[in-house]
Amino acid sequence: MGQNTAFTTRYEHHFGDRIIRCYQERPASVLDSFLASVERAPDADCIVCEGQRLSYQQVADQADAMAAQLRHRGVAEGDRVGLLIGNSTELVLSILGVLRAGAIVIPLNTREQAPGLRYMLEHSDARAVVFAGEQTGKLPDPDELPGLRHRFAISGGDEHSEPFENLLQDTGTDLPLLSVNEEDPAVILYTSGTTGTPKGVILTHFNIIHSVMHFQHIMALGNGERSLMVAPGSHVTGLVANIFTMAHVAGCIVIIPGFDAVEAVNLIAREKVTHTIMVPAMYNLCLLRTNFRDHDLSAFRIGGFGGAPMPESTIAQLREQLPDLELINAYGATETTSPATSLPLGDAGRHADSVGQVVPCGDIRIMDDHGREVAPGESGELWISGPMVVPGYWNNPDASAREFTAGHWKSGDIGSVDADGFVRIFDRKKDMINRGGYNIYSVELENLITGHPSVVECAVIPHPDEVLGEKIHVFVTRVEDGTLTEADIRQFCRDNLADYKTPDYVTIQQEPLPRNANGKLVKAGLKARIGNAEGQDQ
Repeated sequence: MGQNTAFTTRYEHHFGDRIIRCYQERPASVLDSFLASVERAPDADCIVCEGQRLSYQQVADQADAMAAQLRHRGVAEGDRVGLLIGNSTELVLSILGVLRAGAIVIPLNTREQAPGLRYMLEHSDARAVVFAGEQTGKLPDPDELPGLRHRFAISGGDEHSEPFENLLQDTGTDLPLLSVNEEDPAVILYTSGTTGTPKGVILTHFNIIHSVMHFQHIMALGNGERSLMVAPGSHVTGLVANIFTMAHVAGCIVIIPGFDAVEAVNLIAREKVTHTIMVPAMYNLCLLRTNFRDHDLSAFRIGGFGGAPMPESTIAQLREQLPDLELINAYGATETTSPATSLPLGDAGRHADSVGQVVPCGDIRIMDDHGREVAPGESGELWISGPMVVPGYWNNPDASAREFTAGHWKSGDIGSVDADGFVRIFDRKKDMINRGGYNIYSVELENLITGHPSVVECAVIPHPDEVLGEKIHVFVTRVEDGTLTEADIRQFCRDNLADYKTPDYVTIQQEPLPRNANGKLVKAGLKARIGNAEGQDQ
């Protein structure tokens, strides 16, 4: 089952001024990685989605057709093509088709609204967009964005678009393979920041190839894996960890268009899924709404997770029901093309509070506010470097200069690295709570409270206070029909943490916490609720 890729490394010069440890043997581009899988496994499943099943050869043929149609319409090498499509067969086909045409993929989240979409399409100077029909009303009119010359609608559309099926028609001509420089952009992913305009993160072929090889290396992935894709393909996790990683190992992308715990577990069993990456809350929902032991999950080997360390109670339940499942925490960002750290295989129980060790070709330095490295175990900001760290932001030199230094991306995350190389993330630099001189990392409280059996998810934010400066406010989403009280949460914290970390304010709700288009928790909305409530009290 193992692939014959040698994971030997060497230092190389890239991106002008970087000396980076790289995998010595690697594909030259994302497309080359996919085509190598087509050559060795043409009849293997590539995409499974809602009854559709396409082999690698079928996907390659449709990607070729799409590329030829795009080139025929004037989409040139290096042009940008927006994809406003949810998780689906069409999304994967479009990603590969655009890359086959030599163009750059702009994945757009279907939860994004009209102003954001217009900004991204205009800022990237997109030449074409492929979109789900129900998204039609969010796109700007042609006279508002004349550079967007071609629109292709999947089921629906309007008078300004043509059917997606037209892109799959064979032109009768063979499109020659284009020569790609591995430092060329393959994808531009717009980060949905909680404030300000989004930044277009440039993911090069070089970045993506190293990230998929990191996943292959650290997760011991071999040919023919089958990955359940629940993260949006417009997010770095769904795009890199699922789509591009499976395309690299000739694996199958098993797509669930919208997450449902019961359907997810049924799919894992029915499609003999070997691998997935979900946020801890999704694993919790699976445990709450189904029983893994009721299904044949003997193929299920790798359970990746990210966004936060897994609560120890969740790890214990998963180990009881799925003793052969390897739980692997991975930490990363769009700017690191997904993983920057990963727990070693078999380590989730021993280092439940850690996001693991740095990936094989990466490096992490913990720096203080003066740009000096701190001692092992001390906290500071994570500066991350390696072949997976992107060269910068699209058409935004000021942000690139501000957030990157000598090949290191300044993450904005506060954490530490111990003497054994295990990385711990305490908080976003701007989210740490200072309660009367005591620094409280919200992630510590969030990880604890999420482990309560009646809690689905929670968020901890500072609550302004005239005396202490800031107090602790916890927003909790409880399980359906739960009887959880504020007193329960406070007592749970008192039993497990220092007394000054006990929440001063607790808000319990049934509805999910607010998230942006990429699924990232938006604490600004919760802070606004606090401000509005205080204004009404005055």
